[in-house]
Amino acid sequence: MNSNSSGGKLEAFFTGKGFYIVLFLCAAVIGISAWMMAAGERTMEKDLKDSEHQKLDQHRVETVILPTQPSTEPVDELYEEPVEVMAEPAEEQVPVMAEEVKPVDGAYLWPLTGEIERSHSPDVLGYDVTMRDWRTHEGMDILAPLGTTVYASHAGTVESVEQDDLMGTVVTVSHGDGTRTVYANLADTPAVKAGDRVELGAVIGAVGDTALCEVGQGTHLHFSITMDGASVDPLRYLPG
Repeated sequence: MNSNSSGGKLEAFFTGKGFYIVLFLCAAVIGISAWMMAAGERTMEKDLKDSEHQKLDQHRVETVILPTQPSTEPVDELYEEPVEVMAEPAEEQVPVMAEEVKPVDGAYLWPLTGEIERSHSPDVLGYDVTMRDWRTHEGMDILAPLGTTVYASHAGTVESVEQDDLMGTVVTVSHGDGTRTVYANLADTPAVKAGDRVELGAVIGAVGDTALCEVGQGTHLHFSITMDGASVDPLRYLPG
């Protein structure tokens, strides 16, 4: 009795307004479920994006704060050091030594006959009896009596006749090839003047005593030869 009564009420409920109430509740449940699922997906998507952004930020921060290590790599192989261009050295001028001078063409003769008292010594010091010291000697002294005739040792032109404070009366003859013969300690008045042409053996003058720096020696002719202004040994030119 009671069972039938309850069943009838339930049936009446579903056939009446109760059916719509149940339908509404079901729809509400479905809507709530759908909304929760959508909300959950949005939450998960947001969480994934936040996670990715966090990783990117961490990577960016790490990249910035990493200290820079000093480079130990060699210099770029493409770099070429500048090459210093050296100027070509000028041709070295080798001085002509007296020993290398060769006699010029043409004959030479002794300006007079006598003994050599002092020889040519431009590099080795020798004792000077007049000056009482040690000094070089660019020429040679040939002993001869006062007034002995002095002859031109080689043909040429008289370049100068002068009175030197130390060497007395000096005659210089130029030979036109860079060589000059010099006759010093001559008598006051020589036999030639500047500009005269003298041949081999022509009279130049006579032995004197006018060289104050050599008065301590015996009477003599101071004779020298130069090549391009440099003193050379007269023995390289005079006949042996």
